[in-house]
Amino acid sequence: MEFSLSRHEHKPLQVNPIKHSQPMGATLAYLGVKDCMPLMHSAQGCASYTKVFFTRHFNEPIAINNTSVSDITAVLDGGDYSILMAIENIQNKEKNLKPSMIGLHTTGLTETKGDDVRGVGMHIEIPYVFVNTPDYEGGMESGWALTVTAMIEQLTVAATEIKPNKLVFLPHLSMQPIEVEKIKAVCEDFGFETYALPDLSTSLDGYWEAGQGKLANGGITVEQIRDLGTSAVVVSIGTSMKKSALALQKKNPAMVHLHFDHLMGLDGCDNFVSALMKIRHMDPKPFMKRWRSRLQDAMLDSHFLIGSSHFVITGEPDMLVGMCALIRSVGGTIDAAVSTTFSDALHMIEAENVFVGDLEDARRFFDKADMVISNFHAERILHSVHHTALVIRGFPNYEELGNQLKNDQLYEGSTYFLFEIANELRKVKHEH
Repeated sequence: MEFSLSRHEHKPLQVNPIKHSQPMGATLAYLGVKDCMPLMHSAQGCASYTKVFFTRHFNEPIAINNTSVSDITAVLDGGDYSILMAIENIQNKEKNLKPSMIGLHTTGLTETKGDDVRGVGMHIEIPYVFVNTPDYEGGMESGWALTVTAMIEQLTVAATEIKPNKLVFLPHLSMQPIEVEKIKAVCEDFGFETYALPDLSTSLDGYWEAGQGKLANGGITVEQIRDLGTSAVVVSIGTSMKKSALALQKKNPAMVHLHFDHLMGLDGCDNFVSALMKIRHMDPKPFMKRWRSRLQDAMLDSHFLIGSSHFVITGEPDMLVGMCALIRSVGGTIDAAVSTTFSDALHMIEAENVFVGDLEDARRFFDKADMVISNFHAERILHSVHHTALVIRGFPNYEELGNQLKNDQLYEGSTYFLFEIANELRKVKHEH
């Protein structure tokens, strides 16, 4: 396997980038908290782009505000003033708006200025969480992870007691709302009182309710985040979430930490389910055994198509790990795995080439590939490569409806994913 970052390090610019900024990841994480007001400490354009990005991807109204700073006001007025004025203006405009928490995240402009975002919290009566997410470093996945860690460190109360049946799991950025819901359901079937941080399963799942778009409708409350220190088990999924889990463990050393690099494919799912079985001393429900058998059958049925095919996959590091592992398990050849940013997770990927890059870098592998798995920006490139199928995953997906209900996790999701890519491969191989 070739592992190289040289093309990324010496390239003067990104062409057709797949990378997105840390503030965007922070915004999405805050949307997973009930009645949170995400507040981007930025110019209006930064927040507007993020709002449009998620609105088009999820086809949902997105709750996000900004401090409306500029290069001039950032220097003359100072960031503290801009933050306090933004909160006051929002509350004056919406008299009935009562956020449970202000989720502040920074951008490149305010980070360069060096505003005291920690000190601002002393002047705010509403619960306040801040996170430093400059967009000149990291990416969307790291912005999500940094925000989860900040919420734990700043909100969760240290504890010495644990509730034996209480579990919190920390999903990585690329998990869709339905996937969070499915994993919660499995944990609950094992008898756990289960919480997810963040919990997008109720905020961006396509369900319409009154007041949607003004505040986040996440499935976990501020009070529940404060009480996470009493959890008996913390489950982190994806390399990016390890630090968040360790931050929670510091709140209560009696807590057990279970880490899984991914929950896709037979091995990944078996590791997860067997760990829960060991803790709870019980067998999984019959439907889960049934889905495991279905996945085995799907691996056999799809092996002949996937096993004779070449793939190029682009996306966030934790997403790449799971998808590459599942495709490799049925014999697929991965010519290139192209990541948005560097992560230690990339060392776990079995592929001919693993590197950080953009769609221009990935393009040189498209002619040989039978399938590209990427965001929707790859579609216009593949118009000139007619023998290559496209399956859209990751951010953004403006082409398809129902992103939030696509499940690739656990036995059930892995089964559907294998059939989806096998059917797409059958189409292009039949046509060409």
